[in-house]
Amino acid sequence: MVPCNNNVDGNQCNAVNLPEEKEFDYSERSQWLRAAVLGANDGLVSIASLMMGIGAVKDDTKAMILIGFAGLFAGACSMAIGEFVSVYSQLDIEVAQLKRENTNNNNEENADKERLPNPLQAAMASALAFSLGAIVPILAAAFINNHTVRLGVVVAATTLALVVFGGVGAVLGRSRVGRSCARVLIGGWMAMAITFGLTKLLGSSGLEM
Repeated sequence: MVPCNNNVDGNQCNAVNLPEEKEFDYSERSQWLRAAVLGANDGLVSIASLMMGIGAVKDDTKAMILIGFAGLFAGACSMAIGEFVSVYSQLDIEVAQLKRENTNNNNEENADKERLPNPLQAAMASALAFSLGAIVPILAAAFINNHTVRLGVVVAATTLALVVFGGVGAVLGRSRVGRSCARVLIGGWMAMAITFGLTKLLGSSGLEM
């Protein structure tokens, strides 16, 4: 509100109500941001690692792509179910607490209900994000015939996507971009390297598909 000067005639001085600018609470993004960023990173890293693992023992483009899609479907369903159950449990707790606090105040209870977590929304966001991340290494490998080049392209595409996801998550959450990118990048590289190495070891020991 703009204050009115008492020395000015009342006809010329009217209090003007101006909407106060409310600083955006970035914690409000935590639910969907967590589901989206973690889902995309999980999809990207797990499917890329899975494809690198199969590529360590089998020189077959079709097998690598099929493994990638199987992992995408299984992972998206797993992420959706896990997120739904987790958020629904959180919802039950918050609803019970809300009933205890707002027994005699219906207006406040209705307002608080609007801020309750949505299990279905969280599940869908998690599954979609996982699928978007998982499709990156699959598309990267789909059109490359040479086995060695295909593995290199998967690593390169995954690296680029990890940097992008890490950067987007940091910007939306107002955290340090460099640290976020480095964290997801190193984690992704480690996952692919460990999966490739251990699968290669199993293959060399005589275990074949």
